[in-house]
Amino acid sequence: MSQSPKVLVERIYTINLRRTREVSRTKRAAYAMRIIRKFIARHMHVDPSQVKISNEVNEAVWARSIEKPPRKIKVRVAKYEDGSVWVYLLDVDSRWQKGRVKRYLLQLQRQGTQ
Repeated sequence: MSQSPKVLVERIYTINLRRTREVSRTKRAAYAMRIIRKFIARHMHVDPSQVKISNEVNEAVWARSIEKPPRKIKVRVAKYEDGSVWVYLLDVDSRWQKGRVKRYLLQLQRQGTQ
């Protein structure tokens, strides 16, 4: 049996996609995906080819068509011991979710200090 790889680092980022407005309208969503990949690669110290973006993030960027990607996106990033990095969508729309995220961040912080 193969075991799933262990998570080494898990972080939450808000990625600013404002720069997509500098590109032609018909290329903005694809450019936003490249910005996300480069941002995560830079902050997690890996090669961009090792960054895997979940379908949730992809659908969130493309939800309003190719011409109007979101200005910002909040994501959860997990780096595994095999070197791969996965990007997941972090939804913080409601107050309940915001409290849940704060508790999650505190839990991560406590695990890091132990």
